[in-house]
Amino acid sequence: MTAKHRVQIFDTTLRDGEQAPGINLNREEKLQLALQLAKMKVDVIEAGFPAASPGDFEAVKLVADRVKGPVIAALARTRHEDIEAAASAVRGAEKPRIHTFIATSPVHMEHKLKMTRDQVLEEVRRAVAYARTFVDDVEFSAEDASRSDPEFLAEVFRTAADNGASTLNIPDTVGYAVPEEFGAFVRGIIDATGRPGITWSVHCHNDLGMAVANSMAAVRAGASQVECTMNGIGERAGNASLEETVMALRTRSDSYGCETGIDTTRLFSMSSQVSRMTGFPVPPNKAVVGANAFAHEAGIHQHGVLCNKATYEIMSPEDVGAPGSRLVLGKHSGKHAFRQRIEEMGLFLSDEKLSEAMALFKELCDRKEIVTAEDLEAMINTEILAAAESRRIVLRSFLVQVGKGHGTATVTLEDDGREATDAATGNGPVDAAYRAIRRIVGMEPELETYTINSVTEASDAIGEARVTLSFEGLRVTGRGASTDVIEASIKAYIDGINRLLQKAAVKGVRLYGKNVG
Repeated sequence: MTAKHRVQIFDTTLRDGEQAPGINLNREEKLQLALQLAKMKVDVIEAGFPAASPGDFEAVKLVADRVKGPVIAALARTRHEDIEAAASAVRGAEKPRIHTFIATSPVHMEHKLKMTRDQVLEEVRRAVAYARTFVDDVEFSAEDASRSDPEFLAEVFRTAADNGASTLNIPDTVGYAVPEEFGAFVRGIIDATGRPGITWSVHCHNDLGMAVANSMAAVRAGASQVECTMNGIGERAGNASLEETVMALRTRSDSYGCETGIDTTRLFSMSSQVSRMTGFPVPPNKAVVGANAFAHEAGIHQHGVLCNKATYEIMSPEDVGAPGSRLVLGKHSGKHAFRQRIEEMGLFLSDEKLSEAMALFKELCDRKEIVTAEDLEAMINTEILAAAESRRIVLRSFLVQVGKGHGTATVTLEDDGREATDAATGNGPVDAAYRAIRRIVGMEPELETYTINSVTEASDAIGEARVTLSFEGLRVTGRGASTDVIEASIKAYIDGINRLLQKAAVKGVRLYGKNVG
């Protein structure tokens, strides 16, 4: 294709999407989604199946009466009562459509419909002609078309077109087709039907994970309408995903020569709204709208994105209304992304301190499922910045045991390459650890305050401990952070001891067991 042609987007989130087990949208929810779909400029909204229930009829009627812009379609079997219900439901629409269907594959005709080919053809003729008495816009679908005999299917479509259908839909109802085969199938049906001026549509399911690929193959073969749903929700494995179809046509317009009228900047928010209302979460790795669609963790990728986003992003997050690219810090991250994140936090570290911080971060990644910016800031503040000048004594290991009403702690500290270990009991593990530390360092500072807070909200959250120690006129605050609150508490106490030693050195005083200066 050289000149671009327009592909219509037929959204069936409110009909086929709602048929997914576990989804039940009420009237107001359907209206809200339909209003957003209209703002996104979809061409057709299939609002529901009015004959299915009184509630569905009322929902379709509400959407038809209130939503302006797109065509509002209602689904109907070939039964007269279905068509009448659909006609009544969309009567108030600015652009009403009746979408009628019947199965055409041998397995469906024999086992479900129990009808012959001639009977099916008569149903098509009668239903389309009857629908045409209510509206000018009639769509006909041949259910399970991809498993139908091509010659018979072409005859069915000719019958539908000759009786007033202006849109003919070729569904891959059970997701059986594969792209190369389906493209050729669609092209063959269009040619064999021989009815110029018809809008050809496809409706692909995702049972083999190829709904979008099959839809794209059909567009290349001549289809000018794609039926799809937000987030790909729908029966069984779902439908072709609207956001994936639209962005594939846009991103690869060089290959398909097509365009849609969709306002793509609304895709992300629309996806989120559908997810909230249906209760179906969007997988993080979902194309276009997933949380990780524009996230990069691997160091090589992060470096590339920092140099030029086009290295690893074939579309921009702004194109789909996503918050933006994210460099996710994880154990696979590289130094370039790590430095950028640190600087975004307002911290500027030397190369030496940056290496220390990154080593600390990698260690934290092995201990914690998700490392947040708050976690990282707490660890850098307590382990790198706060201790930068005061660190002298460091914690090497500890072991605590807790019993009813008491605790026991064994602590090993290092000072200038020398290690010392001691143990003590106390009123709990923290008190016992503090007693052991005092025995090792040979000083008895007064613990004025002790607090511990969670940095984030999770069971593996970073705990940040603070202590206020005073000794011989000196008063300091020590800080410590860890995923283990006892470790955080011990580190805070040691940090306080180190700060006392530093202050004592400045003042030239001596502390118990330590010749400072």
